[in-house]
Amino acid sequence: MANSEKQVAVIGAGVMGEALISALITYGISPSAITISEKRAERAAELMANYKVANAPLSENVAKCDLILLVVKPQDMAGVLEEIKADIRPGTLIISFVAGKQIRYIADVIGTSANPVIRVMPNTPTLVGAGMSAISCCGLVTAEQRSFALGFLGAVGKVIEVDEDLQDAVTATSGSGPAYFFRFVEAMVDGAIALGLSKEDATTLTIQTIVGAAKLLDQSGDTPTTLREKVTSPNGTTFAALNSFNDSDISGVVAKAMKAARDRSQELA
Repeated sequence: MANSEKQVAVIGAGVMGEALISALITYGISPSAITISEKRAERAAELMANYKVANAPLSENVAKCDLILLVVKPQDMAGVLEEIKADIRPGTLIISFVAGKQIRYIADVIGTSANPVIRVMPNTPTLVGAGMSAISCCGLVTAEQRSFALGFLGAVGKVIEVDEDLQDAVTATSGSGPAYFFRFVEAMVDGAIALGLSKEDATTLTIQTIVGAAKLLDQSGDTPTTLREKVTSPNGTTFAALNSFNDSDISGVVAKAMKAARDRSQELA
């Protein structure tokens, strides 16, 4: 894939859309090859200034591109596809970042089987180069196109490939996962305040502890189980806290939450 020759249309210029523009450029795509379609003049101007990309009306953008990144909200997907389906050229690769929407759905709405589609579930740490994405490819996707998707997403984090029927499970794990983590941090801050610490100190202590623990998990090479066991002395303070978690069936609570996310992802299909 000669990157400089490929024209990329980014449909949806929100937070994730911006992160993907950054990923494309980091991967080596020239900003001059990237065109967004953004109706909000202020937002378009911001992205054009920050990334040196162009802005064009939806149909005009799609008609000249070789690759479409769909980064719209699930409820806006049908309308956008209806608007662009007449302008999509045969062979144009469509990469969808839309939660819950299946590859078959995209093909059905645009009314053609001439377009390869890759479905991606990204997550918000993509914004800081620490994302986790999972891709699923339809049968029309070439090895070159698959390699491109893995490559540019790998520029802003880690990426795996899964069968499409596992995308709802991915959504429940890494897609929605950052919010589970943030909610746990909120609970720890509240717990520290209840023990008498100021909100400022409680926040500093909690965030640095969590960040440090994540770094240790990422860099030590140890499993989560090993790291937990290393800091848990029999009948010590950590032991007491973990026993309380277990008494509350923490594994069951988390599994139930993840199943709720998975089920909702299936409903969005």
